[in-house]
Amino acid sequence: MSQRPKSALADFDSKQPESTRKTSATAEGGGKKGHFYRPLPTEFRHDGFNYRQITRTANAAIYEQKWCGCTDPSVAYEIIRIRRRDGFHIGGRFIEPAEIYPNSESWGVDGWTVTDRDAAFRKLWELCR
Repeated sequence: MSQRPKSALADFDSKQPESTRKTSATAEGGGKKGHFYRPLPTEFRHDGFNYRQITRTANAAIYEQKWCGCTDPSVAYEIIRIRRRDGFHIGGRFIEPAEIYPNSESWGVDGWTVTDRDAAFRKLWELCR
């Protein structure tokens, strides 16, 4: 059985230091540091409120909350601890890994609401320590 000759490019690549060689793309997301999680939206609407992310760190964020039913709405701030869930299969479909906003049952543990912007940033700072 005869061997297939190497291409000039393959020969060139084999002579390069390993640290400079390119890697092939794969179908799987993520990297050496871990999974890729679909990030939380920066803006969304829920239960008659508009939410807009005003800042975030790797594991926490502040969302500005405004009620949609008023021309001059008061503003509140939700400080959240960002949680992540792994991907899973349901009904033959794969649901991708994602960051998740705390549900109402975890409010007071992973989420807080304040009406003062400075208090929101203090709470965020506390979570990041």
